[in-house]
Amino acid sequence: MYLVKTPEGQQAFKERHVDLSQRLRSAFLLFDGRRSLAQVLTATAATGVNKDDILALVTKGWLAKREAPALAGGATVAVEAQPTQSVLPSLAPAKVDPASTMRRYQQAYPMAVSITGGLGLKGFRLNLAVEAAMGYEQLVELAPRIREAAGDKAYGPLHKALFGSEAE
Repeated sequence: MYLVKTPEGQQAFKERHVDLSQRLRSAFLLFDGRRSLAQVLTATAATGVNKDDILALVTKGWLAKREAPALAGGATVAVEAQPTQSVLPSLAPAKVDPASTMRRYQQAYPMAVSITGGLGLKGFRLNLAVEAAMGYEQLVELAPRIREAAGDKAYGPLHKALFGSEAE
């Protein structure tokens, strides 16, 4: 589920409403329509934010469900569509089990950081993009850039971690 801030929620945030504690404020900031509820909960798990806290913000009207996240060109795409398949048709698997995406992300993320970190200044921006990746889908979107910058030999283990097969 993708959520966005409502004008009422932004006003409550601005006024530092008592029902919007510091830990909820941190989570509230992350809802931009591009991150899923699961991604935000994962990112704020250390602060103790849970799904019930977020659903309370929805009930108050401070967050609203977004059916179709906006793209840069103003067009919209259904949430069910997987942007990684359109960006990487040859690299993306036909279907990735949702339960395995977190495991794949956790395995691939340190590899991607290591590969891009080893590129030095040449890979600085790419390394920042990898470190900002909030989930499997975002890491998959960066895979072609990592492959191009690091080369097939260095990229091979990352490809295997992301997609479960050798680089083509």
